[in-house]
Amino acid sequence: MFDARLRPLIDPPLDAIGRWLTRRGISANAVTIAGLIPALGAAAAIAHEQYLAGLALILVNRLLDGLDGAVARASGLTDFGGYFDTLADYVFYVAVPVAFGFASPDNTGPALVLVASFTLTCASFLVFAAIAARRGEETSAHGAKSIFYSTGLAEGGETIAAFVAMCLWPGQFPAIAIGFAVLCLLTVIQRSLLARRTFTNQNKTE
Repeated sequence: MFDARLRPLIDPPLDAIGRWLTRRGISANAVTIAGLIPALGAAAAIAHEQYLAGLALILVNRLLDGLDGAVARASGLTDFGGYFDTLADYVFYVAVPVAFGFASPDNTGPALVLVASFTLTCASFLVFAAIAARRGEETSAHGAKSIFYSTGLAEGGETIAAFVAMCLWPGQFPAIAIGFAVLCLLTVIQRSLLARRTFTNQNKTE
């Protein structure tokens, strides 16, 4: 919901660092791989109830996630880079709630519900992007991207805010997880209504 509004603030410094990394021969895919290390490290820390360490690693992962896009914009977007970046994002998004599920038996049910809501959100996002790409549609609301980014209530910024809150108040994980799962489901409904309005009665092929 807020990602497009944040882009003018975060893109200029990230792009400057991205150009610096590109001049030194560092590829966007290398930065994506580097970002997976703190993502999995955060999950391991959270599973062992080291929540502040998990929070620090989450923030490092998100910084590297922003930098891989900046490097890609400086060196040239590629289809594989877009695929790999999206896959790495969802490794991170799934690893964190799963880790909270391992941290406490009380978290298991809410963690499963949250992962299920992420799965539905992911499906709505990727199917929308695939159909939009087939139709030749483009958007720059989220900056230059390899795939079409449809706006939703629950986007990257909201997800990170939820993860930060979980790490700061781990005892409230069940409530935060269920609340954010509801927001994800509302996003699926919102995106489905947008898809119906955008795609109905045009190019009727399945």
